[in-house]
Amino acid sequence: MIYAPISFSRRAVLLGGGALFTSAFVPRLASAESRDPRLIVLILRGALDGLSAVAPIGDPAYARHRQDIALSASGNSPALQLDGFFALHPKLKTLSSMYASGEMTVVHATASPYRERSHFDGQDVLESGYERVGRVDSGWLNRLFAAVPSGRPVPGPRVLGVGSSAPLIVRGPAPIIGWAPTTLRQPHDDLSARVLDLYRHLDPPLGDALAAGIEAVDVVENAEGVMGKVQTEGMLASEKSMVETATGAARLLASAGGPRLASLSFNGWDTHAREGGAEGRLANLLAGLDQAIASMKSNLGPAWSDTVIMIVTEFGRTVHVNGSFGTDHGTATVAFLVGGAIAGKRVIADWPGLGPAQLYEGRDLKPTTDLRSVFKGVARDHLGVSESVLSSSVFPGSEAIKPKRDLLKA
Repeated sequence: MIYAPISFSRRAVLLGGGALFTSAFVPRLASAESRDPRLIVLILRGALDGLSAVAPIGDPAYARHRQDIALSASGNSPALQLDGFFALHPKLKTLSSMYASGEMTVVHATASPYRERSHFDGQDVLESGYERVGRVDSGWLNRLFAAVPSGRPVPGPRVLGVGSSAPLIVRGPAPIIGWAPTTLRQPHDDLSARVLDLYRHLDPPLGDALAAGIEAVDVVENAEGVMGKVQTEGMLASEKSMVETATGAARLLASAGGPRLASLSFNGWDTHAREGGAEGRLANLLAGLDQAIASMKSNLGPAWSDTVIMIVTEFGRTVHVNGSFGTDHGTATVAFLVGGAIAGKRVIADWPGLGPAQLYEGRDLKPTTDLRSVFKGVARDHLGVSESVLSSSVFPGSEAIKPKRDLLKA
């Protein structure tokens, strides 16, 4: 894939390059309340190694299990201390700064209810909000959008899904808008008007849907230039991709008429071989993630103060290093809560330990926090959705999973 600078245009959308897709539903009206919350779910596809992203350097078994890829509090690239027991990977300098300023909370030893090791099934459970794998046609972020009560701050006119097609987490009956960077040549300025006029005569329903799409593009065009362009010179391709994608999403979310709920994904976190420690393949990915979050903060501008970004992955990786100097599919991992609305500078962890008898199935970090409790806590306190609705509609069958409290600033 060629990574080009982000450009928003109606012409590109009509060519399918800078692709915006919308549902043909009537958008909900935003609340008149002063709060204007943003909620972003950032999925790291491929299974993030939580024991490297946030290393339990205070656990005596950690260095023994991790051998050459173990992080240390000393040396040329020391891990970034959090609370004396946990430390961030040295490439996560922005997140470290946000932790220190109270804009980041770490949730460790967490997992969705999924307990197998298939990427596809794990991502489906993570995105659907259901307890088990199964054929579903909607994702929990879409159902959350529909569940925001009237009179509360409503997260924009549509749910944003970033990518060439709508990810499961944003699919459903609520209106969606999708965006992807363009690399295709653009048509003449009047093409949109001519195509719209043609379809309104030949196929009125399709013409109405196209008109809704063009209206969504206007939101994008208005968002362009909200902040300066992000600098990506000297970065690896994967890092540039993350930063440019994050920048585009943030500009949309910063726009006065833009969406307020969004999901985007970063691929490539399946580190079976040559994962590396303070340097290497995973370190490069984490550097890209760190710079992407920095760009989101910059491009969200004043909206950052009422923003929550949830960084999650489908499952973790094995505690032991494999013969290819990587780690295999595991169970529990780490999640990050980032943003100006976060009550940060905390590590939330019912730490299970890394001793032989403490591992899940003798190989993985044991999950002690259900990720849905974190999702529920944010949804309740950030968007005002009741616990009963969260358990019945957004995360069906999760009545026993109570929302985490005090995740957000008062």
